[in-house]
Amino acid sequence: MTEAVAPTTESFALSRPVHVGQAHLVVVDLNLLGRYYQQVLGLEQLEASASGMVLGAGGKPLLTLTTRGDAARAPRNAAGLFHNAFLMPNRQELAHWLAHAAHMGVQFDGASDHLVSEAIYLTDPEGNGIEVYRDRRPDEWRYNPDGTVQMATDRLDLQALYDSAPKTAWAGMAPDAAIGHIHLQVGNVPEADRFYEGILGLKKMASYPGASFFASGAYHHHVAANVWNSRNATARRGAMTGLNDYALTFNDQDMLARILATLDAQEIKVDRTADGYRLLDPWGIGINLVPGHA
Repeated sequence: MTEAVAPTTESFALSRPVHVGQAHLVVVDLNLLGRYYQQVLGLEQLEASASGMVLGAGGKPLLTLTTRGDAARAPRNAAGLFHNAFLMPNRQELAHWLAHAAHMGVQFDGASDHLVSEAIYLTDPEGNGIEVYRDRRPDEWRYNPDGTVQMATDRLDLQALYDSAPKTAWAGMAPDAAIGHIHLQVGNVPEADRFYEGILGLKKMASYPGASFFASGAYHHHVAANVWNSRNATARRGAMTGLNDYALTFNDQDMLARILATLDAQEIKVDRTADGYRLLDPWGIGINLVPGHA
């Protein structure tokens, strides 16, 4: 099974019926985190106030940071964010960012070739995970007969990637960059399967021990959920730092209508917002369902 490659003006991940929009983190030190995401990731500041900041690329919001006086550091085993994954439009942009980060002395947590993608991992100053990656073309991916995709965690040759970087000055996050996927820490995987596949209508594209990977439209994953640090975690409560909420943008409005009907039938509380609809997943992580372009 092979999906057609999306137009070059839009990544495959964003052209699917559903894709990830922006993410929202609650932080303790707004200035520190704001500087980090601007200097290390190259995001641009789009809005700022005493209690919050919106950062993005190409004028498009990708990450909102807010702070509050009663914000308490979430423990490492709490449900919430495993990482936000920033998708570069091509390998050259990933290499250019790598060279920039290496010159800054940024410490990486790891780097992997996942067959479908090449990824570099790091952590922000308050412990929020970050992935920076590029996708291989979908016609290079290998699908199983049931429509799931073959993924692995192989070593990525960082030196070779670094050596391929343009020798020009890095100008910040590529304007076409996006949050390609979001990876969550949850309390248990079967419940994540029931919610993200059974209720939100995403397809489980791959499984690792202790993790499931969900996507729309044959992408490798838009949302992942694992218990590697957070087995049996309960719902987030109070002013916990980390992931407050994230957006799922619907290019397919009929799918959004079906999911809203399912949520209603399951008696899951959904609030109407200025941008769309808001609910909580089983671990208290906010999800904004946002109508996108048709």
